[in-house]
Amino acid sequence: MRPAQMIIRQHTCRCLEGFPKHVSLYRSPKQHLSTFFPTQIQIPSPPTLSQPMYSELLLSATKSLSLIHGKEVHAHIIKACFTPCMFLQNVLLNMYCKCGDMSLAQRLFDTMPTRDTVSWNSLITGYSQVGVCRKSLDVFNEARSVQIKLDHFTYASALSVCSRNGDLKMGKVIHGMVLVSGFYQRVFLTNSLIDMYSKCGGISDASLVFDSSSELDDVSWNSMISAYVRIGWDEETLRNFAKMHRLGIKPNPFALGGVFKSCSSLSNSVILGKMVHGCVIKVGLDSDVFVGSAMIDLYAKNGLLSEAVMVFNSVPDPNVVVFNSMIAGFSRLETDGNNEHNYEAVCLFSEMQRRGMRSSKFTFSSVLRACNFPHDFELGKQIHGQIFKNNLKRDEYIGSALIEMYSSSGSIEEGFKCFHSVLKQDIVTWTSMISGCIQVDHFEWALSLFHDLLGIGIKPDHFTLSCLMSACANLAVARSGEQIQCYAIKVGFNWFTIINNSQIFMYARSGDVDAANQTFQEMENRDVVSWSAMISSHAQHGCASDALMLFKEMEGCKVSPNHVTLLGVLTACSHGGLVDEGLRYFERMKVDYNLYPNAKHCACIVDLLGRAGRLVDAEKFILDSCFHDDPILWRALLGSCRVHKDTEMGTHAAERIMELEPHAPASYVLLYNMYLDAGRKSFAMRARDLMKERGVKKEPGLSWIEIGASVHSFVAGDNSHPESHAIYDKLEEMLSKIEKMGYIKMEALEINGSSPKQNGSFVNHHSEKLAVALGMIRLPQLAPIRVMKNLRVCVDCHTAMKLFSESEKREIVLRDPFRFHRFRGGLCSCGDYW
Repeated sequence: MRPAQMIIRQHTCRCLEGFPKHVSLYRSPKQHLSTFFPTQIQIPSPPTLSQPMYSELLLSATKSLSLIHGKEVHAHIIKACFTPCMFLQNVLLNMYCKCGDMSLAQRLFDTMPTRDTVSWNSLITGYSQVGVCRKSLDVFNEARSVQIKLDHFTYASALSVCSRNGDLKMGKVIHGMVLVSGFYQRVFLTNSLIDMYSKCGGISDASLVFDSSSELDDVSWNSMISAYVRIGWDEETLRNFAKMHRLGIKPNPFALGGVFKSCSSLSNSVILGKMVHGCVIKVGLDSDVFVGSAMIDLYAKNGLLSEAVMVFNSVPDPNVVVFNSMIAGFSRLETDGNNEHNYEAVCLFSEMQRRGMRSSKFTFSSVLRACNFPHDFELGKQIHGQIFKNNLKRDEYIGSALIEMYSSSGSIEEGFKCFHSVLKQDIVTWTSMISGCIQVDHFEWALSLFHDLLGIGIKPDHFTLSCLMSACANLAVARSGEQIQCYAIKVGFNWFTIINNSQIFMYARSGDVDAANQTFQEMENRDVVSWSAMISSHAQHGCASDALMLFKEMEGCKVSPNHVTLLGVLTACSHGGLVDEGLRYFERMKVDYNLYPNAKHCACIVDLLGRAGRLVDAEKFILDSCFHDDPILWRALLGSCRVHKDTEMGTHAAERIMELEPHAPASYVLLYNMYLDAGRKSFAMRARDLMKERGVKKEPGLSWIEIGASVHSFVAGDNSHPESHAIYDKLEEMLSKIEKMGYIKMEALEINGSSPKQNGSFVNHHSEKLAVALGMIRLPQLAPIRVMKNLRVCVDCHTAMKLFSESEKREIVLRDPFRFHRFRGGLCSCGDYW
């Protein structure tokens, strides 16, 4: 029992000696406080306590925020028929206000015979604390109308209301009253004014108050720094922090957390962060949990994980926030599939569990992102179980992380279940689901979700639109991408760098490299992604010189390249046959840019050497590299062997690929075509039979073309299109023209085993030829025909497209999974090497 109850009940029990037992003095608080006057039941009053004792008991209830104990003291005052003085009434009023019962506080205030400034201040502050800002200002105005002499606490309370309500206009009015009243030199009010202006968006006014004040304390400096952090004025934050440090004013942990946040946003963040870290050690706040979490976040964001771990270990009693920062640091660095950092993040999560810490939604979100790889999928499911146990499965923040985890593991159906289970589907959740669909190549689903999103009235953000442009890029539907671009311009997102980068990628993947280049040239803020996207675009379209020129311009702008940039440069060298340049850039990766090549970079070198006919050097490069067990390198060698008709080395490369990927159809198809091109049909048949024996099925060829707002798709020999007769008539007309130019219809065995008679017609009606024929019919004469294909273009279709471009005087752009073929005047941008 608390002291207040013990004292009251001891005195009351003495008073009740000899009374019948059925008479109860202690009724419910609601019964006691139905009125502030004695009830009609006449019960002898309990003994009266002294005023200091009542005051002490009420202050104890206020400090512990125990409303029930405060009510009991009030009930005792009433029953003892004690007439409290104004001081005790103010203490009682303050108790109700601090405990949040404003209805009883107002009733008590209304019954007070006299009120002073303290009474009004308590009521104003009480309404402000419970969030009834309008009522709080009404009480303030009423106090002014009854001509109560307001003090600096009154004005501070009113300014606090304006801060909570974001009422800058009223805040300026109160600022004027402060100046008139003569309280403007009080540092207490200076701090309140700084806080009000900064939270209401008047940062220039806050700065003016700060600069014009004759007296400032540590709260003033910390408040000003926090204000600059809030609006993102990072340089001003650090400038004021430096002044504060020179004056010997000690920053508080919250201000220091903001300073570290500002350091993270600047280019030289690591140097600045280490300098601030030194100041933190000097003032003795290096073991503070709030400051520690901010330092961990800074170091982890910049890749300095060892420093982050040292800070984590130096915090004597880390709380959930510190653990969360460290887990997020490990999760954030996990970009290459390396399992080491994933393991550390999960170990920290397990340590939290062992310590009995209650994981927050940020904890679960961070550790789930550490499981965004197929090999960690089972672990992610276990963490999902923990989320169920903590009843957080319907949280939108965790829901987004679960969607990402399941999508990265290919379980899009589970991702949709998590999406539908989220109670509040905000734009982040929708964007995660759209991104998840794109990740598993369900691009049409992503666009469908976008239409649903608009249908329910949720406004997409720039991340959503960026994802949708990526979907349009993969589908190569430029017209749909243009509509999303128009929407981005309409809502004012067209200046976001992420939107412009996605726009470059979308146009480049749709075959319109000129539109991609125009977007790039119009950008004001180009980052490494912008440069990499444009360099890769030129490389994929066979414009090697343009790609290398752009890379030199990028170096001149002091933009550091990344792995994607160098992959684009090496691809350009490979497609352009620039062997010496490609080898030189490959060596520069480690020496000049501190970038270590991955399997894709090495495959470019294999392709580069193979393109030049140096097949022995290409094979040696594979065997000497650390990626000699990666099928992508051997597949590049097999492609080169096919071009140069080296069936012996090609057979060896194919056998190696089949050992590594026995069920990948691309390897069998390449081997089959190599034998076919070399005229060794019996070996080609063996490759086809081996494919059947192992149950490997070739993916059917599919081509599509976008005309207006519609996308038309075809398979070989397709008769399902409504304009099928016109398409075949146009195709026969085109074939007749190029036959006169020397084209010979290809009659070769297809991998599906059709007869030569059937095959001649089948090859001449390949899906890309049907799509081009439809484009010739439906598109204007000056419009280029852009066709997309899911498989590598065959030799016959490549030859036919070159002749079509010459006979029909039309530009044809054909995209396969590896590159673009731009046919103009009988020539192809690939130089007949693909």
